[in-house]
Amino acid sequence: MTPTDRTNGGPAWSWEDLALIAGAALPSLAIVALLVRVVRSLLPALFTSRTITALAFQLIWYALMLGALHAIVAWRYGQPFWSSLGWTFQFRGSWICAISGPVLAILISALGVALRAPDLPNPITQMITGRGSLAMVMAFGVILAPLFEELFFRGFLFPVLARSLGAWPGIVLTAVPFALLHGSQNQWAWQQITLVGVAGVAFGYARYRTSSTAGAFLVHSTYNLMEFVGFVMTSRIPGL
Repeated sequence: MTPTDRTNGGPAWSWEDLALIAGAALPSLAIVALLVRVVRSLLPALFTSRTITALAFQLIWYALMLGALHAIVAWRYGQPFWSSLGWTFQFRGSWICAISGPVLAILISALGVALRAPDLPNPITQMITGRGSLAMVMAFGVILAPLFEELFFRGFLFPVLARSLGAWPGIVLTAVPFALLHGSQNQWAWQQITLVGVAGVAFGYARYRTSSTAGAFLVHSTYNLMEFVGFVMTSRIPGL
């Protein structure tokens, strides 16, 4: 069966708005880099570790991009922000989404073996040096990063692609920039980018099947949680 668009007639925003968001990404990164550098020089006590600095950079960038997204959805079009982006937990199969994440993580790991993906250092897990940094990085990786990424990719980008091209092309094409976003942390190894892209397709399918960005978030969150569990079980972390 070929999926059809389940985005309730499509979003209020358009390709022009996607271009505006894409155009805001690089300038906002430069602004965040400057802001973090200034604050770190003025208040060095707040940045006592590389983990705090890196997470602060990501969180401020997320805040700026979410602000831009809110300006388009809520201010430009006068739409309710969360519900317009498909954020609702009123969908069937939430338990399926919850268990799909760990299963997907295992399948992606097996696919990585089949593709002979290189064992690259992960800049996220490299920030974990003890119990405190583990808690911060896990909170970021299991909750904040999936929330941000799903709101942007499956909440904002996917509905426009699905309306114009159909749900399946929308699912696949949404996974492409999602995979490229993770390219630098995977040293642009094609195997690793492919694995992230496949995971992105699964998150997009969850968005389509549940008609909810929260459904995609649940799969994404538990997927990342499974990866953290695997890391903790196979690594020696001081204090654990």
